[in-house]
This record gives sequence, C-alpha cells and structure tokens, in this order.
Amino acid sequence: MSSTSTAAARPGAVAEPSPRVGLLSFLNCRPILWGLRQLGLLPGLDLLSLSPEASGDRLIAGQLDLGPISLAEYLRHTDDLLLLPELAIAADGPVMSCHIVTRAPLHEVPAALRVGLTSTSRTTVLLARLLLEERLGLTPRYFTGPPEPAALLRRGDAAVVIGDPALRVHFDGVPQDGRTIVHDTAELWTEWTGLPMVFAVWAVRREYAEREPHAAAAVHRALLAARDCGLAQLPQVAAQAALTSDFTSAQLLSYYETLRYELTRDGERAVRHFAALAAHRGLVPEDWAVRRFEGAR
Repeated sequence: MSSTSTAAARPGAVAEPSPRVGLLSFLNCRPILWGLRQLGLLPGLDLLSLSPEASGDRLIAGQLDLGPISLAEYLRHTDDLLLLPELAIAADGPVMSCHIVTRAPLHEVPAALRVGLTSTSRTTVLLARLLLEERLGLTPRYFTGPPEPAALLRRGDAAVVIGDPALRVHFDGVPQDGRTIVHDTAELWTEWTGLPMVFAVWAVRREYAEREPHAAAAVHRALLAARDCGLAQLPQVAAQAALTSDFTSAQLLSYYETLRYELTRDGERAVRHFAALAAHRGLVPEDWAVRRFEGAR
C-alpha cells in the first residue's frame, strides 16, 4: 500500500499508513470507479479492485480498513464492522443480475426441488433460500455447480445465477432447449416485503474507525462524491464499461439506471428485516446489530 501519512507532520510524530480501501471489480461498481478517476480522489492510495467475496474476506481478516462487503457477510461480522452511511449496491424492484431460473412457474415447482447454486454470491444465495423456503414454503435440496444457468438446470429444477451470466439471461434468456422462467430475486423480495433489496454495503473496521476517524471520514466523503459523479455521467460510464465487457453500452446504461447506490432509510430497514429473517433460520448470528460509522467527532 501507499506510505502516504494521515498524520500531520510534526516533530516526533509517528506516520500512520494510508487507509487500505477495497473496491469491487464487478460491472456494478463501475460508476464509483469512474467517479474516483474523474475527480482524482484518493490519489495517494492503492485501491484494490476485488470480487465481492475477496473484498469481504479481506475486510473481515483485517487486510482492508474500509470497503464493500456482501450484506450476508456483513451481518455475520457486525461486531467488527461499522456501516458506512448512504452507500450500498441495492435495488428497489428488479436488479437484472440476480435470478432464480426455473423450468416451471414457482407455484408449480416440486416442494423438494433441486436448486443449483454458485459460489459467487453469498447474499443472493441467502436471499434465494429465504424466498424459496420462507416465502414459498418449499424444502429445496441444494447443490453447487458452475455459474452457468444451463449447466445447473441440467442437474436440477432451478438455478440461482448472478453477475454477468444473470445479466446475459436478463437480456437474452437461457441458451438451452425447453422453456425456462426467469425470476428476478430483488423483484420477488420487494413484492414480498415492500422494501428495497440491499446486496452489498460499505463498512469500516471498528478498530480502524476508532483509531483513525478522520481518515475513515475522508474516504467516506470521497466515495460519496465519486458515486454522485458517476451517477451524473452514466452514459459515459456505460460506454467505457462496454469496451471491456460482452454487453452494449445501451444494455449497461439500463442496468446502471436500475441499480441504487445509496443506502436510504428504507434500505436500512430492509437490512434489518433481511437480518431478522436470516437469523430466524440460523443463516446469520442471532446477535447481529447494525452500527453506523458516525464520522470524525
């Protein structure tokens, strides 16, 4: 990491290392990356571009000080992490990139259906389990496979897919013979609860926030400014992202316009409701507690 100091230069002062900040390498984080580059924010830091799982794992292990983390993993480690207000990757209705794909309508699937999961999204897997088991009263049997819906459906009755494969399914359907039905998990959640679905949040390690509150607050402000900049220039963000993806700029623009990058009051209510449901089924600790980073005092 960069050795830029966050401490004022004074005789006898011990230079503190710069905060270690993670970012997501996935398409859904591009507006924030765009804003950071356009505004030249956090220039003294090495910003690690990671998968959601890697970012969360490093944050939990103390290898990052601040960064994005899947909601599922955040809820499993609320003792060590403080929620950064106003930042999230969420949806208020469809999300386009997190689906349950079935061969039959949900009301016709067998109660003990076999559901294929991938290892690429802990929150969507948790959400799918809540939807299938809690909302629909089913008793699924789960197996793990590749992140391609056609491959998962060859072995089961349903598939949970996320990310680029799910976005491709949204635009083009499932490339296989036979009828398939795509169920947007965020849309199902909102229909069920009346709340948005929060897939990832931003958090700071509690010990870092207590030791370096001003540095943590500065990174938080930079991320908020970068987000606002990116959202104000979504056509440009989509055009650039299309250069290194299999999607057109028009497709990505519709995706970015669908996502929500703020953690609203309803979003925080959704986090707590999701946590309560998951804890009731033993999927996250019962003693979870959402605590916000309040900035430098």
